[in-house]
Order: sequence, then C-alpha cells, then structure tokens
Amino acid sequence: MKNKILLSSIYLFLIFGCSPSKSELFKETDSFVESLQTTYESYGMLGGSEYTKTTSDGLYTITPIGRLINVKIQKVAENGEYEDLKQDLKDHYQGNTKVNDVYICQAGTIMIDCRN
Repeated sequence: MKNKILLSSIYLFLIFGCSPSKSELFKETDSFVESLQTTYESYGMLGGSEYTKTTSDGLYTITPIGRLINVKIQKVAENGEYEDLKQDLKDHYQGNTKVNDVYICQAGTIMIDCRN
C-alpha cells in the first residue's frame, strides 16, 4: 500500500512538478526511445539530423545519433543545469529497460544510451 502511495506521489510530481518545456522534452525523448525499439535499428553513425526536434520554447534540441539520443540546452548553461537535466532524465527513465544510461558526454551535452 505504501509503495502505491509513493508511486502515485512520484507520478503526480512528474506531471505537475515539471516545467512545460521538460514535459515536452520527455515526450520527444520518449518518442525517440520508442522508435529505436519499433521503427529504426539505428539513426546511423552520422546521426539523424533530419530528425532533430526542438521544444516549442526553443530551450532543448534533441538529436538521435546511432542508438544514442543527444539532448542539448539551447542557451548558455552552467554545469549545474546539465547536472540537473541529467538527473531529471535519469529519474524519468529509471526502470525503463530500453535505456541503459543517461550521462553527460565530453561535448557537454546529455546522452540517452539505448544501445543493445
């Protein structure tokens, strides 16, 4: 019973606690994660730049590269902002077997790893 209450609280937080931009970001990244299971084996070594999505407020750009999904903040961002975004995405994909890891890559952007 406590687990159901905790789980319900987490879902409510995610629904109401996320900014509209992050909700849209999660929707777009979810779409790419799912497409790597259903539609595409990979977006290719050079990436799927023709598939790049930008949130409606222009804050995030999402680009698939192979079986990775790159998320970039489209403003001058402090390291802490990328750390926060990484943690938000890790929390969002926690328990999702389609996602192996979420990390900050050396280029300074976030990668969602969906490699087999």
